[in-house]
This record gives sequence, structure tokens and C-alpha cells, in this order.
Amino acid sequence: MKRLTRMSDMQAIYAIYMHPTVIPFLWHEQKSIEDFEPIFEDLINRKTFYVYEIDEEIASFYHLSRHAGRSSHVAYLGTFAVNPKLHRQGMAFRILSEQIAELRELGLKRMELIVESDNHHAIALYKKLGFQIEGTLRKFYKRAADAEFLDDHYMGLLLDE
Repeated sequence: MKRLTRMSDMQAIYAIYMHPTVIPFLWHEQKSIEDFEPIFEDLINRKTFYVYEIDEEIASFYHLSRHAGRSSHVAYLGTFAVNPKLHRQGMAFRILSEQIAELRELGLKRMELIVESDNHHAIALYKKLGFQIEGTLRKFYKRAADAEFLDDHYMGLLLDE
């Protein structure tokens, strides 16, 4: 079940976000829960940060927003992560398939996201869902522990095809 994130979700989201298999592919570096709290509050205040629950446990979280004005038919997916306990079980495919269907029902025409070029599992998942790499943001991403910058891929899915 999808719902907006609440402050009471912070501990669970922090644990997923900071997990060693998740954090390399999200925006922030490792930090204490005290330092994470203002980031979390900002995400909640946007009213576009969702959790997906299974049996009252957070299975996933993501930011899903719509562009404004002439691009209001476009949804942007960011900060997408699945609880590591559920990795490689088809959970990401299930959640994103449901979200894509919901966006189609709302009449949106496009969904887009940015993914790190070394996140091979995510790229394969997005391609399986029909996303295409539409461009590469060269040297866009750098983890503190890495010597080199990484490319990010801009991916899009046309929802009316």
C-alpha cells in the first residue's frame, strides 16, 4: 500500500537509506540520524515522498512529483529504494508497475528518472519496465569515497505507448 511518508517513518527510512547496498545510489552520504532528520523533514514537507508498505512494514520509499506548466503531464521519480530484506524478490518491479499504471490512469504521458551509470540492476529493471536511456549526464555524480566522477543516465518512459 502506498501512502505519504510521516515523521514516525524516519527510523525505518533511515535504516534503509543508510544500508550499504542502498546508500551508494541515493543522493546523500552516510550520516547520523540527527544529521538525516532535516533532510527527511524536507522530503516530508514536499508532500511528494511516499512509502510502500507490506504488512505494516516499509518495503520501499520514493519521491514522485509532477512537473509544472507545459510539462504537467510528466512525472519524475527520485530517491527510490527498496528495503534490502526484499532485494531480488521482484519488489521494485511490482511497486513501479503499480505506480506506472496509476500514472497512466491519471492521464500522464511520461515518467522520467536519473540513475547512476554503475547501478546495473536498476538500469536493467527500468529497461524491463520500458524506460529508455535518453541521455547521459557526464561526470554528474561523485561519492565521497570514490576518486572518479560517475555518469548518470536520464531515462524516460512514454506512458501512452
